[in-house]
Amino acid sequence: MLLWGIFISAFLIGFSGAMMPGPMLGVTVDGSLKKGYLAGPLIVFGHALLELSIVVILVLGLKDFLSNPIVAGLIGFFGGIYLLWMGYGMIRSGILRTVSLNIETQETVGTNLILAGILTSATNPYFIMWWATTGIEMIRQSLTIGIIGLIIFYIGHILSDFTWFSAVSMAISKGKKLINDDIYRLVIILLGVFITGFSVYFIYSAFNMLI
Repeated sequence: MLLWGIFISAFLIGFSGAMMPGPMLGVTVDGSLKKGYLAGPLIVFGHALLELSIVVILVLGLKDFLSNPIVAGLIGFFGGIYLLWMGYGMIRSGILRTVSLNIETQETVGTNLILAGILTSATNPYFIMWWATTGIEMIRQSLTIGIIGLIIFYIGHILSDFTWFSAVSMAISKGKKLINDDIYRLVIILLGVFITGFSVYFIYSAFNMLI
């Protein structure tokens, strides 16, 4: 996979996770009401620190392990299955209109928004499952180009979080709604279609390695 492909896939897949309602969106809304537009970037900064540590740990601990074609193929297969499930869920929730930006706020961890970003991520089962499947596979693919591929993957992945949560925080702090729910659901559906397509690529690549 070329560098631009790594960046675009990391950015869009990161957006799909960032835009789905969850703990981070809740604390971002709550923090923005109390602390202003800087809440989003600060929460994502904590989230980014946690993800950086995960990437470093996975690379240092699993680099040789991931080079085994059988292991790589199995990881790619399960990562693809997880992406397929995630894409299906996004399309379904958008069509059935079960997702909305009107969520209840959640209490942040004290006044430390960076810590809130770390803790809401670390305690989120969705976050853990993503890194155990899709995240490992994306790291493996980015490492085929070398350390620069890994850096590009991380930048693309984190940039989507910063973009979305900064926009939400700015809109909330100004007392305006960034987008209406219809547009939000349409974007969720489109991202779901992309994720579903990318899952096919993961599974296809996995079968080639296993065969």
